[in-house]
Amino acid sequence: MYFWLLLQISPKDIIMSMFLYQFVSDGIFKAELNEFLTRELAEDGYSGVEVRVTPTRTEIIILATRTQNVLGEKGRRIRELTAVVQKRFGFPEGSVEVRLVLNTGVLGIKVKIMLPWDPSGKIGPKKPLPDHVSIVEPKDEVLPTTPVSEQKGGTKPEAPVMPQGAPVPTP
Repeated sequence: MYFWLLLQISPKDIIMSMFLYQFVSDGIFKAELNEFLTRELAEDGYSGVEVRVTPTRTEIIILATRTQNVLGEKGRRIRELTAVVQKRFGFPEGSVEVRLVLNTGVLGIKVKIMLPWDPSGKIGPKKPLPDHVSIVEPKDEVLPTTPVSEQKGGTKPEAPVMPQGAPVPTP
């Protein structure tokens, strides 16, 4: 019975299912790795991971803002992360390379925050950058003393006079 069912599946279908299995397993690997690194490097400015697979090795590139904290003293922490990833995901010894990259956009924002705006362009950017925050004092608001209504025709009616009645007692 099983033999008959296997004959009905074409080789093209088998290859396609293996192809889809590989996509799913790669996605699960990246999701689990991202979750592990998020938990491990949350305080160190972890912002993502890239995985590059070559025939000889797998490169895992960690994107972080505080690279020195991720590296650890004399690269100890990055070696520990490499060993944990090799053991957890079943890679052979020496086939995983973990590298660390500082996001270039983050570096630009850090430099921009440090430098003030300078119209001459000598000690800072010539133009205020779009993420520049300027604090403006609020305008003095004129509060009307009596209610005023305006009509669109351009004529101003006089302010309605509100009769002053006796106050209504509340129970």
